[in-house]
Amino acid sequence: MNVLHIRTMKWLACFVIAFPILSLVGCKSYPPLTGVDPYVGHDYLIGPGDSVDIIVWRNPEVSMAVPVRPDGKITTPLVEDLPASGKTSTQLARDIEEALSKYIQQPVVTVIVTQFVGPYTEQIRVIGEAAVPQALPYREEMTLMDVLIAVGGITEFAAGNKARIIRMVDGQQRQFSVRLDDLIRDGDISANVPMRQGDVLVIPESFF
Repeated sequence: MNVLHIRTMKWLACFVIAFPILSLVGCKSYPPLTGVDPYVGHDYLIGPGDSVDIIVWRNPEVSMAVPVRPDGKITTPLVEDLPASGKTSTQLARDIEEALSKYIQQPVVTVIVTQFVGPYTEQIRVIGEAAVPQALPYREEMTLMDVLIAVGGITEFAAGNKARIIRMVDGQQRQFSVRLDDLIRDGDISANVPMRQGDVLVIPESFF
């Protein structure tokens, strides 16, 4: 065995020993997300993939159920390519009334959302070691436990207590640590924190 080979083996041995230490040193820590954040009411916004019932009073021929297209628009009789995504049902109803006023005298429109997906910016996204990673429509007073139930929990390879939530706070992206293992396996309800529109739950893989 030559000198170069011996030195190479020693370097690899040092790297293997030092790697876990370096990994721990390099791990980022995030402030914990608590449940004290008060809930703020939020009107549901229509998004691509939603279905809406459009009811025009005394005009059944132009009343119908339509899907919101991937481009965020809808098409109904007498109204083509009307933007719907990002609006409340009331706002969309007023827009349809304005468009129909060219053909119907003083139209009265009601919009009812029947299938909920919501705009992409308001969906809850779950990535990493979830049983079924996916995007979820946000629901009023949604919690971390609700999200975990929807995605089928976490995998056996997940580092649950190292999970984090990426959230926009005052226009700035921030990250908060959450304790999935404590919540799921130990039943620690204090780890069940409220979710907000647009949250991203990142569940990393455990390496040991």
